[in-house]
Amino acid sequence: MGFGILHITNGNNLTDYLNELGIEGDFLTWQEMLCEGPTTEEIETEEFFNLRKEFLSEFYDIEIAEAELRSELDILNHTDQFEEIILWFEYDLFCHINLMAIINLLKQKKIDIPLYLVCSGRVKGEKELKALADLKPDQLRKEYENKIKLSEEDIELMGSLWRIYCGQDHNLFKPFIVQKSSFPYLSNCLKAHLERFPDSKTGLSTLETHTLHMITDQNITSKRHLLGYILNFQGYYGFTDLQIERMIDRLGIFYIEEENRIVLNRKGYDAIAQLANFSSELPSKMIYGGVKKNDFQFSKIKNKLIKKS
Repeated sequence: MGFGILHITNGNNLTDYLNELGIEGDFLTWQEMLCEGPTTEEIETEEFFNLRKEFLSEFYDIEIAEAELRSELDILNHTDQFEEIILWFEYDLFCHINLMAIINLLKQKKIDIPLYLVCSGRVKGEKELKALADLKPDQLRKEYENKIKLSEEDIELMGSLWRIYCGQDHNLFKPFIVQKSSFPYLSNCLKAHLERFPDSKTGLSTLETHTLHMITDQNITSKRHLLGYILNFQGYYGFTDLQIERMIDRLGIFYIEEENRIVLNRKGYDAIAQLANFSSELPSKMIYGGVKKNDFQFSKIKNKLIKKS
């Protein structure tokens, strides 16, 4: 075992911030969007990379710099120089799915080095949940000092969750919502995941419904204005502007763009009043890990996913 530290971060902004603060060690930036699109249990394979490339190109017109990604991941082939690995991930679903994946990649590579987690969210004296890159230097250093050492049980837990995510029965997440672990926001993220499937009454996800309420409750002047609101008040999702923009466009059947204002139309009011199911008008090819989004609906009454007939 070596004497260095490997920091695995959730994005370039945080990597740059940690470097600016003089945090010692080597860095691997893991910033995939695994909360959307197909995945496979085995991560560093041609099948995995090809699935991800096809998805990101089709849905977001993003081209993966594959050579750069493989070069970044190569550091995991030389971990004998490190005595510990620090995982820097946040409170949201976006980060937690990526966290499941990177812990499983380490396990698949048989890397047996102490793992620590730095996970931001609630900060004393702050009203809103905070991303790591949004913390003040002293706050970030304090989070680093209070890093959580992950046990073998924690690592096995993330292995189980990753297998479920890549599988075809996401109701298997339910028992883990109430299971205690070293991941303080895991329960919130698993609940948020199940509720992003279409609601059995309306065909809209919880965040989509929340967006329509936002249009009625706030004086929204434009799509850009709406984007800003959702980014700030999306709760435990942690979605990027690309994902939110796509959702806003998808919801276009529910609102009208007037001069300097967005308002709901009749369908929009029917949706928030739960007077109709709009599943047939909201087709989607989206896949979450191993499950097609439109194959299931979430029943609030049964608190579970129901296979569409």
